[in-house]
Amino acid sequence: MDITRKTFLKTSGILMSGAALGTLPFLSSCASPEPETSPFGLQLYTLRDVIADDPEAVLRQIAEFGYKQIESYAGPMGIYWGMGNTGFKQLMDELDMTMISSHTNVFEDFERQANEAAEIGVEYLICPWIGRQETLDDYKEMADRFNQIGEQANAAGIKFAYHNHEYTFEEMDGEIPQTVLMERTEPDLVEHQMDIYWYAVAGQDAAEWIRKYPNRFTTCHVKDLVNGDNPESTILGTGTINFPELLPVAKENGMKYFIVEQEAYTGTTPMDAVRENALYMKELNI
Repeated sequence: MDITRKTFLKTSGILMSGAALGTLPFLSSCASPEPETSPFGLQLYTLRDVIADDPEAVLRQIAEFGYKQIESYAGPMGIYWGMGNTGFKQLMDELDMTMISSHTNVFEDFERQANEAAEIGVEYLICPWIGRQETLDDYKEMADRFNQIGEQANAAGIKFAYHNHEYTFEEMDGEIPQTVLMERTEPDLVEHQMDIYWYAVAGQDAAEWIRKYPNRFTTCHVKDLVNGDNPESTILGTGTINFPELLPVAKENGMKYFIVEQEAYTGTTPMDAVRENALYMKELNI
């Protein structure tokens, strides 16, 4: 479209006048505020292939994408990525982010880990993996051990949680191990982190479990699924999980933290996936 010089000058004058008026306090106060987005987090394991090269630079990029919460993991540099707990907290404060939790080996040196986490306000230390147990009694013993770890966590001023995989839904002796882990652990000692992806892989209805055990699932991994012979995670909104339907149910039943995770990157890169997933979570705005 052709724009004449006269039209350009006229339009420019209007825009410049508007810009000048916009600097007046009474007009600036009338501007529509940016809509608030519910905070969401990122499990740093999503960036396991890149974060160790320069943890601080990666965390700064994550903050720019809009993540407000971080869940760490016991990577090659430890859960505080070589900065120590107080150094990591300082960086989080600078970036207006919060480290809410970390996956870690809860079976070794837990008291020290819990005290360090409590010192900087980390809310959860989470058991990420127990592996398939040989018998149902083994799962019962694990639940009892979780209760003991939960007591240690509470004594330090933090919370303990267990993160599921698909194998706890494999029936043993007529029972589902995940049910054993839910019902044999004490609610005031053990919380549960729902990995939505692994519920879907196991053919489970995540919403049904959430409704059955309200306030037991307080954190979750928001991770989408591509079905097939070799299921894998994918960009949020491009897989088979109906997050717009599921996540409000979770929030209504006690879910507090929605943590993005992606473990496969077919057709993308880890950092691009993190950026795209942030856009999805902003749009979803749980």
